[in-house]
Parts: sequence; structure tokens; C-alpha cells
Amino acid sequence: MAWYDEAVFYHIYPLGLTGAPKENSYGEPEHRLNTLIPWISHIKEIGCNAIYIGPLFESVGHGYETTDYKKLDSRLGTNEDLKNYVSKCHEQGIRVILDGVFNHTGRDFFAFQDIKKNRENSPYKDWYCNVNFWGNNEYNDGFSYENWGGYNLLVKLNQHNPAVRDYICDVVRFWVSEFDIDGIRLDAADVLDFEYMKALRHVANEVKPDFWLMGEVIHGDYTRWVNEGTLHSVTNYNLHKALYSGHNDHNYFEIAHTVKRLYEMGGSRPDGLKLYNFTDNHDVERIYTRLNNKTHFAPVHILLYTLPGVPSIYYGSEFGIEGKKERFSDDSLRPALSLADYTDAVTKNPYTMLIAALGNIRQRTPALSYGDYNELLLTNRQYAFSRNYNGQSVITTVNNDDSDYVMTLRAGNAAEYIGALSGQKVSVSGGNIVVNIKANSGDIWLPLTDDTQKTVSPVKMDKPCEPAPAPVKPADASAGQPESKNDAAVSASQPESKTSAAASASQTESKTDAAASGQTESKNAEPAPHADSQDFENGKIAGLQEAILAIMSKNGPVTDQMRRDVEANVYHDSLIAWIKSFR
Repeated sequence: MAWYDEAVFYHIYPLGLTGAPKENSYGEPEHRLNTLIPWISHIKEIGCNAIYIGPLFESVGHGYETTDYKKLDSRLGTNEDLKNYVSKCHEQGIRVILDGVFNHTGRDFFAFQDIKKNRENSPYKDWYCNVNFWGNNEYNDGFSYENWGGYNLLVKLNQHNPAVRDYICDVVRFWVSEFDIDGIRLDAADVLDFEYMKALRHVANEVKPDFWLMGEVIHGDYTRWVNEGTLHSVTNYNLHKALYSGHNDHNYFEIAHTVKRLYEMGGSRPDGLKLYNFTDNHDVERIYTRLNNKTHFAPVHILLYTLPGVPSIYYGSEFGIEGKKERFSDDSLRPALSLADYTDAVTKNPYTMLIAALGNIRQRTPALSYGDYNELLLTNRQYAFSRNYNGQSVITTVNNDDSDYVMTLRAGNAAEYIGALSGQKVSVSGGNIVVNIKANSGDIWLPLTDDTQKTVSPVKMDKPCEPAPAPVKPADASAGQPESKNDAAVSASQPESKTSAAASASQTESKTDAAASGQTESKNAEPAPHADSQDFENGKIAGLQEAILAIMSKNGPVTDQMRRDVEANVYHDSLIAWIKSFR
């Protein structure tokens, strides 16, 4: 057992939360990170015991075009500020993981600047992929290179180069020795070289007991990344999509089938896959905005906290704030917030009350971290399952219908159960419990003991409150380059060449646009394993979807849900990456 097995994460995009300017002037440090110290107590109060924060290191814009891996972004402060922040978190029993942007760097990174200066004579000319001194680009560098996602602002590192691996591994060691962090989230892990990730895992095992590596992965067989040799966990975009669409469509079959597929992918073991579960993040719309019926906020989060995996809350969503995805801006997804505007939210805001209650229940109920998964009841509008551990059976029930629903469910060995959210007590009769689940609500049923009575956190979920006021960024954040990776690249030059990826209109979507539908774009330097030529890379959307279904059919029956998943993905690069994930 490791700390991350019982983790409840709070996700922070610091440049947004602190209202930092979008463009870095590389001037004197502004100690904005210190404004997040009061948030630590709030994070603990709502039941989170781990923070994923990033990107944090010096960059020119949104944070994912790194300038210096060993220096806190000057818009946020100094290295001493970050060291102090992590220390304050640890004092309150909260672990900290940072964003590791190790697939690409920014153009201001020292190695790239040396190539610009010394060209063929640069000792760093092999640090990046496909540097071609006979080419050129929109920056008029007099050479070309491979990038991330078709955007030359993000220069793709040559992960096969031992010098690059050694440098990045030393960065990880530096972050641990300097800041005492507890793990790293690998950006764009679905396009990282596997040997590169194995080297990072080796360092993770070396630097600190239970050091956690989590990767950003969208489609594919998650077990390729989550195993003893590479990563401990990856982002669970499959469940993310199912959670909101399963409620919007009144289709719990989508959620249950997704859970079953992932559980089987992990060998049908509670310790098989510990995926990073979330309802929203810095790349996708807020869950409150996504839900057609706002009362579904409750059953969505009950599932988030009780299904297999590691739950995460994105900053501000515990208040029920809005955040709509815009075509050329992620501003509303990454707003500046003042904690003073949410005073007493845990006692006055129904959404925050629910999240705090769920955090308390999760931390006091080992079965939700270590228990197996057994489906008990499933209809379009009702869903129930149990998590069993050390002889304790915990039952989750949710209802997305506008009417109450009575469930008769197989129970464990206890004589009586108590609803952790309702406080209602029910007796076991004939091995079953009979429970009434309120409309658009749910509950977590615990065997009644002295300990579980302490876990009960009654919360009213009968109707939604009004969403929190839309946060407004400070004036100094209104200028500069856009925040998403590709948006920043677009602003860097007009117009920008997007290599072959821009040839199709379907590829003009950004990584974050794709993620909003549970997909992402990715670029891989390796040739497609099922292609004989570049023609495959240039395939049309329908053709790529047919290819994926054909490959799936060779591995077993293609279900209606699998077919819908493929048809829902209309992003060219994501489809290419999906195909390449098959073995």
C-alpha cells in the first residue's frame, strides 16, 4: 500500500488561479505562488490529501513551453517560494506532484537557443527530433524541426538521445532534492517513448519511496502505460466522458460498461489499474457547465469518489463554477479565483458541502480505495455496485431520474447499514437491503458500526443551488498570448505553418478541444505499425475510424459501445495515436 492508493487529489493550474499575466517578461519575480498557501487549509477541509499543481517552471506563456526546468516561473515567484509551498503542504499531510513537460521544450530553452546560434556546430543539435538545416519555418530560423501537435512553439525533444534522457532524469532528481515533491504528472505521456518512460520510472524508484508517476493518456490500452516498468497511473478520459454523457443521456449503461471494461483491463483486480479519475480539468469544460441537469452534480461526484481509481477535483469546481470551452481560448477553464469570495463554502455552498462530505467518506472508508468492484443493479437511470474489502461491503447507489427509486440490493454480512450522505439506517433482511434513492441523487451505504457513524455527513441534494459568479481575471492577465498550447503557437506568427497536420480541417482542433470530448491530438515520431506509407497518416476520418474498428474486431467482438466510442472521435491525430496504441 502506498500513499497514492488512498489519495484524493486537488488539481491546480497555478498561472490561472493566481491571475498571472499570459506572457512572461522574464522580469523580477512576482510572488504569486504565496497567495496559494491559504488554499492548503481549504484543500484539506474538503477532504483532499494530495495536490497536482502545474505547470510551474519558467516558460514564455501558458507553461507548457518550458524555458528553464530548474527555475520557478518568475510570474509565480522564486524557487524558495516553491520549496516553502511544498513544505506547508506536507505540514498539513498533503502530498504534492508537479507537471513534468518532458516531451517538448519552448524555443527559449538553452539547448534550442544554442542551435539557433551555432547551427550545425551546436552540441545540442541532436537534442531535438529531425532538425533539418536545409529547411526553414515561420520564425525564419533557417532550419526546421519536429514539434508537438504541429506547432513550432513546442519543440519535440529527441527522447532516444541518452544526453536528453540523462538531463531530464537529473531534472527529476533536482525537483525532489530541491522541493521535496512526491510525484510527477507526465504531460503528453501518450506520445512519450516507452524506453524514456522506463528511465523515468527507474529514477522514480530511486529518488523517494512511493514516488508517483502519472501520465496524460487519452485512448488505447491503458495497461501499456500502467505497469511495473513505466507509470503508476494515467488520466482516465474514458470515465471522464462517460460520467457527463451517461447523465446527460440518462444512460448509466455507458458508465457501467466503461467501468467494467477498465476493470477487466486491469485483470479484474482492485489493484490492477489505479487510474486518475476526474470530472474536469484545465483542458475541458467544467462539469457544472457540461451537465444538462445541474442536479446531476451529486450523482456524478458520488460515482467519482466511489468507483475504482483515484479521484481528483479541479480547483473551483467544488464551488459549482461555470467554465465553457471557447474555440480560441481556455481562459474560462483556468480562471483567477480569490478564496475570500468563498468564505464558509463548506457550510453554505451545497456543492462544496457535498465534495467535503465525499472527501471525508473516502478517507475513512478503505473499501473505496482497496475494494473490488461488483455491479448490483443497472438500468438507464439507476445504478448500484459494491466495493468489498476485508469483510466489509460498501454499496453505492445513484439515480439520474426525476423520481425516487426503490432498490433491493444484495448486502454484506452486516445486520444494518447507514447512508453516509443521508444518515438513513436500513436493516438487512434475507441478505438484502431495500433503499429509497431520491431523485437525481445517490448515497453510499456503510455497514453500521461505531466507526462508520463517525463517517456519516448528511448533505441535502434535492435541488441545485445557483452557480458561483463567473470569476474574472485581473487586468494584468488580459494581455499576452493565449493559454492553450496551440493557441500560443498561433499567436507567435501569422500565419503559422502546421506541417502536414494542418492539411486537413479536422486537424485544426487543439489538444484541449479534443480533450473536451474525451480525446486528444498527438504526434508521434514513430511510423504507424499498420501503415506501409505516409498515405496512412493522411487518411480521412472515416477511413481511420474503419481501420480502428477492423483492428478491434481482430481482438474480439466489437460492442455497440466500442463502436460509439470510435464514431465519437473525429480528431485526426487522436485517431492516428489510437491506431498506434494497438499491438
